[in-house]
Amino acid sequence: MRHFWAITLCFVATSVLADHELGNRDLSNGQSLYAEHCAACHGANLEGQPDWRTPDENGVLPAPPHDETGHTWHHDNYLLFEYTKLGGEAALAARGVTGFSSGMPGFGDTLTDEEIWDILAYIHSTWPERVQDIQATRNPPHE
Repeated sequence: MRHFWAITLCFVATSVLADHELGNRDLSNGQSLYAEHCAACHGANLEGQPDWRTPDENGVLPAPPHDETGHTWHHDNYLLFEYTKLGGEAALAARGVTGFSSGMPGFGDTLTDEEIWDILAYIHSTWPERVQDIQATRNPPHE
């Protein structure tokens, strides 16, 4: 039985460390902030805009879903944070990606870092466990 608890504690500690920037967040605040700042484009139910994979006449993609049907969970936490804070084009340019047209504005002047993390934690909390587990593997290990 001691081994069971030791293994369980190691697993829980590893899981918490893997997503520590999303741990202990105010999900209720995140949900409220999402409704106020994100839902107009990404949908009240995180469903995104219609035809979100098809660029408009200017080459800009519509807002994607943030539920498990979208690609948000394909990205690491810090990219999602930077994308929200800086805006899509600036966040990708900071990572060396150029020529991508994004309609995502930066919210760094509107939301605090803590509020952005609360929103991201709320979005993350809506995904099925298997999607959360997959997304956790996209995050670099913390030292």
